Amino acid sequence: MEARITGHTVLTGLLGSPVAHSISPMMHNESFRRLGLDYAYLAFNVGTENLKAAVEGLKVLGVRGFNLTMPDKNLMAEYCDHLSPAAEIIGAVNTVVNENGVLTGHTTDGIGYMQAAKDAGFDFTGKTMTLLGGGGAATAICVQAALDGLKEIHVFNIKDPFFPRLQSLVERINERTGCKVTLDDLADKAALKSAVENSHILTNGTSVGMSPNTDGCLIEDMSLFRPDLIVSDVIYNPEETKLLRLAREHGCRTFNGLYMLLYQGAAAFKLWTGQDMPVDVIKEKYFTR
Repeated sequence: MEARITGHTVLTGLLGSPVAHSISPMMHNESFRRLGLDYAYLAFNVGTENLKAAVEGLKVLGVRGFNLTMPDKNLMAEYCDHLSPAAEIIGAVNTVVNENGVLTGHTTDGIGYMQAAKDAGFDFTGKTMTLLGGGGAATAICVQAALDGLKEIHVFNIKDPFFPRLQSLVERINERTGCKVTLDDLADKAALKSAVENSHILTNGTSVGMSPNTDGCLIEDMSLFRPDLIVSDVIYNPEETKLLRLAREHGCRTFNGLYMLLYQGAAAFKLWTGQDMPVDVIKEKYFTR
């Protein structure tokens, strides 16, 4: 293979722990190669205890930007000079752009979900969603969906220690967007039934159903599945979760979280380079089902 690193190569990368499994280096480096960009993307195993030092080092080295994965997303928001509207509402960052030492934090996970929905042929503008979960993926989806013009979002989460924090997030979304967001206990089956019956989209934003625990499914009432309900899952391993299988068997249209991963990366790529990731090529090479 021809050596591609030069004295002008621009560095980007991923911070988190663990990161060795990530597909992001392959996605981005192949995209740089395809577009003839003198960039490189590396993965760095950095947890929260060393995040501040790593970020200061990357600033000194003049990196163009970097991604964050668990467990660094929330803490990174504190180290940014500026935050995008979505990142400010959530209080978490998965993409940083470095402009001469000034760091701007973005969250592209929700952008990835909304683009994946469009890719599947769905326009959620003005629609109502029931969203299961209140973790990182779910909150990113909730905020971006609200910013992108959904009319109403019903969020359901277990009454865990993070529930008050989620209530605060819902209040911020209601204050800063035109979307009406409500929060209920996932154990409230009557509220869940009512929400799904009045929704166009049902989305699982939790890890329930993810491999190897593929028997999990948060929807127990099969009457909630109807042909005009769109059902999505942030999980992509397995490709079809129990939720998606049951929904499909009851006539629902479905999509999983595989392309959410692709499009969140594409959004970061555009922020760093100003160019569009060759998503069709990347999709075929790394995201074929």
